[in-house]
Amino acid sequence: MYDPLLHVVLYQPEIPYNAGAVGRTCVAAGAKLWLVRPMGFRIDDRQLRRAGLDYWPQLVWEVVDDWDALQRRLCHRPPWLFSKGGARPYSEVRFAQGDVLVFGSESQGLPRWMFEAYPRRALRIPVRPDARSLNLSVSVGVVVFEARRQWAASGQLSWPERAATSGDG
Repeated sequence: MYDPLLHVVLYQPEIPYNAGAVGRTCVAAGAKLWLVRPMGFRIDDRQLRRAGLDYWPQLVWEVVDDWDALQRRLCHRPPWLFSKGGARPYSEVRFAQGDVLVFGSESQGLPRWMFEAYPRRALRIPVRPDARSLNLSVSVGVVVFEARRQWAASGQLSWPERAATSGDG
């Protein structure tokens, strides 16, 4: 049985390229990708697979019909919610292995009721006021690799022996 380092949740994602890129990040980081319906694309969408390149067969992922189904599958673990309106920066918390990281749709973000249900779990990635927000896949990468950096710094995780370079595809 696979025990992922993190659970990355895309709540009602709309853009297949973003979901594909997030899938590639999950493979690189040892995370499981969760997709919560409804989605703005089909799972067999060519664009989704293209964005994930040849990593899609290695990706551990699951699609659920709604938030309640996700909560049941994850045994009601408290999620970290990411939003530009989050109460504190993501870098001020200590992530634990097995944490659930939830990112909203590209156009709507996360619904208000989630923040009401988990008021102390809302985080943000600080950006300059000139930028409305970061791309969804960029946001996931920033947070996932901050968690891995924290674990490596504390000795809980070692980095892979072969360091990837930016041009190795």
